[in-house]
Amino acid sequence: MTTHLFDLSHTLAAPLLENTEYPWEALDGLSAFLYQLGENLPADEYDQLQPGVWVAKDAKVAPTALLSAPCIIGHGAEVRHCAFIRGSALVGDGAVVGNSVELKNCILFDKAQVPHFNYVGDSVLGYKAHLGAGSVTSNLKSDKSLVQIKAEGQVLDTGRKKLGALVGDEAEVGCNSVLCPGSVLGRGCQVYPTSCVRGLVPAGHIFKAPGNLVKRV
Repeated sequence: MTTHLFDLSHTLAAPLLENTEYPWEALDGLSAFLYQLGENLPADEYDQLQPGVWVAKDAKVAPTALLSAPCIIGHGAEVRHCAFIRGSALVGDGAVVGNSVELKNCILFDKAQVPHFNYVGDSVLGYKAHLGAGSVTSNLKSDKSLVQIKAEGQVLDTGRKKLGALVGDEAEVGCNSVLCPGSVLGRGCQVYPTSCVRGLVPAGHIFKAPGNLVKRV
């Protein structure tokens, strides 16, 4: 599933993800990976603002943003006012983390965008993936049971209590949508605004409502 969703040439997390069959397998080791990666980033390209926090010299980080270790902010990325990065976050080159956005234990591929009032936790967002204003990943089931992924008649046990969404390259999520725990969005799919998404949205499809999927023309 990892390579079906993501082009790994668009993230510094490629060495972590390329050894996985399913993307969520990388989340448990993300923190340690970021510390190791950060220590080996070129000092002429990245500043270490504090222990465990590395920011590319050409990135833009608002003075009101809070960056907690470990995190890495890539080249040309933008972290806007009042963004809250709680740690274990990789923000790729050219990515946008907007005002009042919260990130926690997640990977944003290059040019991913979460620009307005988003929450992204225990999730992976692919190259040029975009969450509309107010869209969030829900990473914990109400009954606190382990997250399962249900797709194409199969049930995959993730073994994780917390798992948000796996959003494929160039997927578009409309404003004020909720991606329920274990949601999977295929490459290039679209989600209508104010949607509640569960399970799989296949690559190249449009999610209009539960049970109403159409193929993009």
